[in-house]
Amino acid sequence: MGRIVRVLAALVLAVGVGFAGHASAEPEGPAPAQGDDAPFETDEPGELAPDTTLIRQSDSLLDPTVLLFAGVDGWRHGVFAHSGLLWSPQGLDRSGFTLKLLSGTGLYTFWSGALKTDVVAAQSTAFILPGWRFIHGKLQVTAFAGLDVQEHRLSPDDLSSRLRGQLWGARVGFDLWFQPSPVTMVSADASASTVGRSYSARLAYGWRLLDLVYAGPEIGALGSDNYRQVRAGFHTTGLRTGPVEWAASAGWAGDSDRRGSLYGRISVMARR
Repeated sequence: MGRIVRVLAALVLAVGVGFAGHASAEPEGPAPAQGDDAPFETDEPGELAPDTTLIRQSDSLLDPTVLLFAGVDGWRHGVFAHSGLLWSPQGLDRSGFTLKLLSGTGLYTFWSGALKTDVVAAQSTAFILPGWRFIHGKLQVTAFAGLDVQEHRLSPDDLSSRLRGQLWGARVGFDLWFQPSPVTMVSADASASTVGRSYSARLAYGWRLLDLVYAGPEIGALGSDNYRQVRAGFHTTGLRTGPVEWAASAGWAGDSDRRGSLYGRISVMARR
């Protein structure tokens, strides 16, 4: 990982530890887990998107201001991990300013038409994304825009790829959480970057099962200049174990190199 990417990733970790040490206690009552994305909240190849879309109203009198999250995503030809936080000084359940900090790293392979062979790409990312949360009834939408720094190392080196070395750019995106009824949910997230024209998107629907977890289908897409992938599968969201909430999904992924495989992802989050 390049020096600047390391510095930004360390900043994400330091801020997260600092907020965790000074934030309010965990609220009582159910609060949904990360769904996705980010590689979908981040996403790769391009972004490993974590799912920071699943924030609902809390019964606690002390409104939490920090959401810590982390996740792992993998398929036959790649694996990514990410961590980060959301900071909403007015409270996670209120409209207003929100800051997303995220760092991630991983590996994936793609076919190089110039080299006529598979290339192994090692990617590291750091995002600093200020934004605004809008809440209307059971609908929450958060829009972000900010800095995207990525580091790409290719083996063998592919001079035809636009994703090489350290790259700076701008990223925009949104997270959405909606409860059309007491027992159903819809979540969606998407982001796009000027770095390598990378992007990711995910849409999920779920039903509440046994008052423990949401479960249902999901679809997604991610990509960049040198790689594209689409997904379809099933997710479970909102399983709570103490102060931590879990989400997981699995399904089938197909990519631009005409390869298919199973994919799986797991993420955790905690409010502070």
